[in-house]
Amino acid sequence: MAKTEKKNKWTKILIWGVSLIIIVIIGLLVYLNSITYSPSNQAELAFQNDNQVKVTEVKDGYKFEPQTGKVIEPNIIFYPGGLVEPESYSPFARELAQRGHRVYIAEMPLNLAIFGQNKADSFLEEHPDESFVIGGHSLGGSFAARYASEHSEKLEGVFFLASYADEGGSIKDTDLSVLQITGTADGVLNKEAWESAKTNLPADTLYVSVEGGNHGQFGSYGKQKGDNDPAIEEEQQLKQVVDAVEEWSTELNSKP
Repeated sequence: MAKTEKKNKWTKILIWGVSLIIIVIIGLLVYLNSITYSPSNQAELAFQNDNQVKVTEVKDGYKFEPQTGKVIEPNIIFYPGGLVEPESYSPFARELAQRGHRVYIAEMPLNLAIFGQNKADSFLEEHPDESFVIGGHSLGGSFAARYASEHSEKLEGVFFLASYADEGGSIKDTDLSVLQITGTADGVLNKEAWESAKTNLPADTLYVSVEGGNHGQFGSYGKQKGDNDPAIEEEQQLKQVVDAVEEWSTELNSKP
C-alpha cells in the first residue's frame, strides 16, 4: 500500500512539473509574440508577386527574384533583426530584386537569429555555382557575421545594417568584402559596442552613414522601442540603403 501511495505521489509531482513547464513555455511564446514587430502595410504589399518580382516561400525563408532577365550576381542572403518578422524586410528585398538580384530572407525560429545562424545553408545549396553575400539588420547582422566567419569560402562579402560583428563573428582575417551601414538618428544601436567591434572587421571595410536614418527604418515595421524619430522618410532611407548595397555588390561582381 505504501509503495502505491509513494508511486502516486511521484506521478502527481511529475504531472505538475510537466504542466508547469508547458505553462511557462506557452507564456513565453505569448510574450514573445506580443513584443514582436510585424510588417507594415507597405511591407505586406511588397511581399506580393507582380510582373516585376517573383516572391516564393522556400525552405528556411523567402526568395525574391526578377520575373524576367538574367539574375545579377551576387545573390543576397538577409537575416532579420531580433523579434522582427521577415516580411518586414520585403521592401528591401523587392527593390534589390527589381534591380536584378536574387534575394533570400531567412525565417528565424521565434524571430531570433540566435536560433537560426545556419539558415543560409539551404539558400547556398539552391545555386551552388553562383556567388553570394550575406548580411542582416541588428541582431541578424551579428549572426550573419558568425555564419560568414565559419563559411567564408562560400561567400564574397558581408553587409551590416545598424549592426556589427562581435568576437564570435570576427571576419577581420578573411578575404570577405564588408559593407557597414548606419543611421545618424539610430537610438537602438549600441554605439560604443559598434565602435569597439570595428576591430573584428577588415581594414578596408566600407562605411556608409544615412543622414537622419533611424534603426526601425532599415526595415518596415514601425517605430522600434527606444529608437529616435527619423529625420527622413522610410522610402528615402530604403533608397540610400539599397543604393549602397547595390553599388557595393556591383563592384564585387566586377572583380576578376
